[in-house]
Amino acid sequence: MSWQLASFTLLGLALIGCFTWYERSQPSSRTVALVATLAALATLGRLAFAPIPDVKPTTDIVLIAGYALGGAPGFAVGAISALASNLFFGEGPWTPWQMLAWGLCGLAGAALARGGWRIPRLAMALICAAAGFGYGFVLDFYTWVGYSGQHTLAQYLFIEGEAFPFNLAQAIGNFLFYLAFGPALMRALRRFRLRLDVRFVGLALLVLLATGTWGGGGAVARADMQSGALRAELGYLERAENGDGGFGSAPGQPSSQLFTAWAVIGIAAAGSGDPSKPAAWIESHLRQLQGPGDVERTILALSAVHAPLHGLVRRLERDEAANGSVGDESSLTAFAILALGAANAPGIDRAATWLVRQQNSDGGFSFAQRGSPSDVDDTAAAVEALVAAGARRSAISHALSYIRHAENADGGFPEESGGPSDSQSTSWALQAFIATGGPGTGAAYLERMTTRSGAVDYSAGVSETPVWVTAQALAALAGASLPLDVNGA
Repeated sequence: MSWQLASFTLLGLALIGCFTWYERSQPSSRTVALVATLAALATLGRLAFAPIPDVKPTTDIVLIAGYALGGAPGFAVGAISALASNLFFGEGPWTPWQMLAWGLCGLAGAALARGGWRIPRLAMALICAAAGFGYGFVLDFYTWVGYSGQHTLAQYLFIEGEAFPFNLAQAIGNFLFYLAFGPALMRALRRFRLRLDVRFVGLALLVLLATGTWGGGGAVARADMQSGALRAELGYLERAENGDGGFGSAPGQPSSQLFTAWAVIGIAAAGSGDPSKPAAWIESHLRQLQGPGDVERTILALSAVHAPLHGLVRRLERDEAANGSVGDESSLTAFAILALGAANAPGIDRAATWLVRQQNSDGGFSFAQRGSPSDVDDTAAAVEALVAAGARRSAISHALSYIRHAENADGGFPEESGGPSDSQSTSWALQAFIATGGPGTGAAYLERMTTRSGAVDYSAGVSETPVWVTAQALAALAGASLPLDVNGA
């Protein structure tokens, strides 16, 4: 077998294996759409800088995609962008090698995230520069395999020497591109991941922590568990549980930490059903956790059933900065307060002090920091976090006023004021009201969104019914009525 045939055989197997991995991960339609968008962005970035040899933002975009979304999506963004951009630059035997090289950049980004490290901006720019050299090394290897003839080490070193100026130009370009737009793209993708994957990280449990605690308010009236909507939703979750005890995005889909944790929280909040088996699945798959949002969600889910936390609190504490924030983001910091509170860990007061300073003048909170547009979801999460931390009433009241003013005529709440109502934002708003012990609306809207099967539609006219929407609605309708304390008190 020739060098060329052997190398292309191994290359083909690697590409097939990675694309199979991506397909078997059963990405949601939103993740598929985001992968396609990022691949298009990476392709356009390569085209825009075509006049400058080896200077392009593609590598940065792919690595950031892997860091924010995970290995399989990151690889897909890299491989697809290489294939798509070569429709303009020309396809050839180099295309699969470029697909592999950029795909490996996506995997490298995911490996960095899996380590749980908090990477400063300058360090991440240097990593992107190193990824530029890595991409070049793969293409240089292709040149050595395909064209050098005798395939000696001396020939390989000669090819590397000749290619070094081009690889250096790409590394410098990657460094500068990351400094210019990398942090903004990283925040946007992390926002997507949290909204899609960890949006529910603790609403139900915060209700359990906070019910009746704000200002010594009385307990919230117990929800009627004979309600048809509640019984249907709980039944839907029970039917959606896989044989291994975990949950996927929909019945029959592969189990994941994301959806299993949501289901555990929803079932625990309802006070009916047995979440012990899915909780055991979570414990046996802790290696799947990546960033602090994953850790926060898992702490909350395991705390709901009094399961061991396996050092996750220490891992989260390492993500908390000296100023009390996590990732300098209101959303992550609010979730950290909930998780640390569930685990009776220190650090809540400092985090709450930082979070209060991020409140906008309209009373709302954004995903990031003060000055970014407020939204209902993040404001509700902040309310519940501040209640759990015992923060001052004025900040909480101002935030509740923002949420109330966002209510639509249909009784539901939108993510952003003035937008269409959806079940996710309505669940957030309802639980924020419940956490403070005050009157609130939204339950009727959630009941209308509950289908005969028990699944909850995302919004009117949108029949998408992922497990996490149903779990969140179940917790919003029933969780706040529970007297259960997640710490067993």
